[in-house]
Amino acid sequence: MLIHRRRASQAGCQQSHRGVAATELALVLPLFVMLVLASIEACTMVFLNHSLSIASYEAVRVAINFDSTNSDVIDRFDTLIDARDVAGAALAISPANVATTPRGTQISLTATAPCDQNALLPPWFFGGKTLSVTTTMVKE
Repeated sequence: MLIHRRRASQAGCQQSHRGVAATELALVLPLFVMLVLASIEACTMVFLNHSLSIASYEAVRVAINFDSTNSDVIDRFDTLIDARDVAGAALAISPANVATTPRGTQISLTATAPCDQNALLPPWFFGGKTLSVTTTMVKE
């Protein structure tokens, strides 16, 4: 009789633990999913920032050549941005015309892209923001 009572009490204990585990899952799973999604979105924005940096750097390398034109610079930028599937990217060149810029002058390129158009998830974390990268080199 004593053995039967212990088994009955152990069975109730297991059911109690199942309820605790279900409650813990219900509380922790949404937080864990949110953390994973935020990490994925942050990695996407790091990739976007790196893509803008690479495209800006390569375009300014073209801009500092003595025989380059603005269309050469824009073509190089667009080629790299298209290869990395960046949407809505824009390039600002300073000074406005690299062909007439004298040697020794700094040329700055500012690449921008909206986070909304390049996000994998709905705009929860980076909605309405724009990433911007500026690269400066001296004209050769």
